[in-house]
Amino acid sequence: MSRAELKPPTAAGRMIGVLDLQGGVFEHLDHMERLGVAVRPVKKAEDFQGLAGLILPGGESTCLARLLQIFGIDKVIIRKFHEGMKLWGTCAGAILLAKFLAGEAPHLGLIDIEVERNGFGSQLDSFVSEASIPRLSPTPIPLTFIRAPKILSVGMGVDVLLRIGDFIAAAESSGVLVTIFHPELTPSLAFHRYFARKCGLRPGGEKTAIDPPWDKTSWMRFARITPLERRSAEPLAKGCPQAIDHENPEGI
Repeated sequence: MSRAELKPPTAAGRMIGVLDLQGGVFEHLDHMERLGVAVRPVKKAEDFQGLAGLILPGGESTCLARLLQIFGIDKVIIRKFHEGMKLWGTCAGAILLAKFLAGEAPHLGLIDIEVERNGFGSQLDSFVSEASIPRLSPTPIPLTFIRAPKILSVGMGVDVLLRIGDFIAAAESSGVLVTIFHPELTPSLAFHRYFARKCGLRPGGEKTAIDPPWDKTSWMRFARITPLERRSAEPLAKGCPQAIDHENPEGI
């Protein structure tokens, strides 16, 4: 057990929240529900009530940072963090939480790490891999990197969970977990289970590292668009010359 796990959580909540301003929200909701963890999307200050932890999902970090300021959510996150709420940032979320950004001003600055945005290049340089992280799982964990940042260094009080070559891919402090990849886009429950435990919760499926029923469309059960609404939108989509046929991947 790392020193980051030794400090018991002080937040009174029994639920995990997922910041729902932009980015991969539904995928995180799906993974937490698979572990039997109470979870809800978070949009407004009142949504923080009763949270033991908050996930800041991947997305577009500049957009997310701006929305946090516009709606005043950045101040709420910082206040709740100091009251004991745990935080997990994936990809863009890790950028938001970093104390230092290479060549840029930081945002929330709640974990002593330095991050470089777009550390691997453009969207075309996205890739998948896997790694062994014994602290989280006895079997290799699949990793998905999408226009990922790099963690360049960590400060005092920060543990490295995964180092790959010359960069750090996952790290944590007593109150913050950061990953530059997207566990929510794989069938692995390891990181979501780990974060739930960090928040003082008891997730189910203790012996399951991979959830067999999961597939790439599992998150769609949380989508607000009904089949009827989708059909009504089809004429508009067909009139757009750059519309993407999501049922025909070869057309992308």
